[in-house]
Amino acid sequence: MPFVTIDGQPLHFLDQGVGEVVVLGSSYLWDSGMWAPQIAALSQHYRVIVPELWGHGQSGPLPDTTHGLDDLANQVLALLDHLEIQRFSLVGLSVGGMWGARLALAAPERVRGLVLMDTYAGEEPAPTRQYYFSMLKMIEDAGSVPPPLLDAIVPIFFKPGIDPQLPFYQAFRASLATWSSERLRDSVVPLGRLIFGRDDRLAALSALDAGSTLVMGGEQDKPRPPSEAWEMAELIGCDYIGIPDAGHISSIENPTFVNDALLTFLSELPV
Repeated sequence: MPFVTIDGQPLHFLDQGVGEVVVLGSSYLWDSGMWAPQIAALSQHYRVIVPELWGHGQSGPLPDTTHGLDDLANQVLALLDHLEIQRFSLVGLSVGGMWGARLALAAPERVRGLVLMDTYAGEEPAPTRQYYFSMLKMIEDAGSVPPPLLDAIVPIFFKPGIDPQLPFYQAFRASLATWSSERLRDSVVPLGRLIFGRDDRLAALSALDAGSTLVMGGEQDKPRPPSEAWEMAELIGCDYIGIPDAGHISSIENPTFVNDALLTFLSELPV
């Protein structure tokens, strides 16, 4: 399994396929498994790199020097520098899109294409920020994600009315229940505060290249509703694609639609 030490901690990443590079940026609370359908499809045509968030999957603890989303973007650039990858496309979902937009703004010459999925470059609306911060405090105090919190957190990531017996739903719930108090307190909770306490970067989006940017989102995404995706697409001047029958983790809920949209977008980018 590939690891690279960045800011003093081991960052785990997947590296599969050959060709033009596509980097997949994951959602908070998810490991690289959320991209399994996309890795399988994209790696037939591209070299796919999937860094795992600090404290998630097999990555090490959140480095002490990580204070914001710009740091996450710089850490991914450091990974790509280590791999001697100069130019790449980036597909970021949720926090993957939050740091992904910042990376594209900071290093536009390196980004061949950018897909922002189920994400938002603005600050977190105050009511949801307070709600998430209260959840994070409860997790920190308990040193675990107790069942009542699992009942509140897990459905956020999926479309309303989803069958909770679906294997990916149950696997996600089970994964959250197994995290150690050390992992939660040292990485997951502070990373959550960093994400939900982010600053507003909407005004900067107009600097992105509209022709090589795409905004996508689940049509039933609760935390990142379609109205936010439309707002960003209009600021960028790029296309927006709604993903039917999908909530926040659209990569898993409607993988066939997502794969087709990504393959079409990537194939049309200039070399």
